[in-house]
Amino acid sequence: MPVIAVIGAGPGLGLSIARRFGREGFQVALVSRTQDKLDALAARLAEEGIEAAGFAADVTRPDSLQSALAAVADRFGAVDVLEYSPADPTFAGAAAVDATAQDLQKQLDYYLYGAVAAVRQVLPAMLERGSGTLLFSTGASSVRPMGGAFGSIGVAAAALRNYAMALGIDLAERGVHAAHVAIGVFIGSGPGTEPETIAEHYWDAYTKRDQAEIVHTVPGGIW
Repeated sequence: MPVIAVIGAGPGLGLSIARRFGREGFQVALVSRTQDKLDALAARLAEEGIEAAGFAADVTRPDSLQSALAAVADRFGAVDVLEYSPADPTFAGAAAVDATAQDLQKQLDYYLYGAVAAVRQVLPAMLERGSGTLLFSTGASSVRPMGGAFGSIGVAAAALRNYAMALGIDLAERGVHAAHVAIGVFIGSGPGTEPETIAEHYWDAYTKRDQAEIVHTVPGGIW
């Protein structure tokens, strides 16, 4: 059975992505900071007939993230799809006019360096077998700069977007597809913003492998 690792798994988009792939026969590895919450999500998926397990890790600590992904490989086998979408509503950003290097570093640790650590862990096996998919998520500010607290967040998110798309260029002839999903809505805020609707983009990215970037928005959204 193929394996998807959802980095930043939660009860919203992460669970919907896990469910979408699980319905297609994927084993699901859920990765975030709190084991109890992961176990609850895995139990919900198990009730739907999806094999899943949680692996606690902090994306700001590359060693813990890489250890978690090593444990995923031990439990399920090599990761076929890596999906990276950490989100923490309590992790505030700073306006560009006020942002310090320290503010930016915190966001880069969270968004960019966590993604790099995850990729470094799973990519060698993908390259060895000549197949795999790397999917990265950010909000609208990665593509269209926004003011206020999105200032420092957007800097890091844009760096992640650039990294994801550069990976896609480098890996295009090596059997591994990399894509970026830009989410230009507040998830769950109205029609067309449902997590299960957005999750379809990730399945399309995996199956079609024809786009470096997918942008999700609705009329009146953030875009």
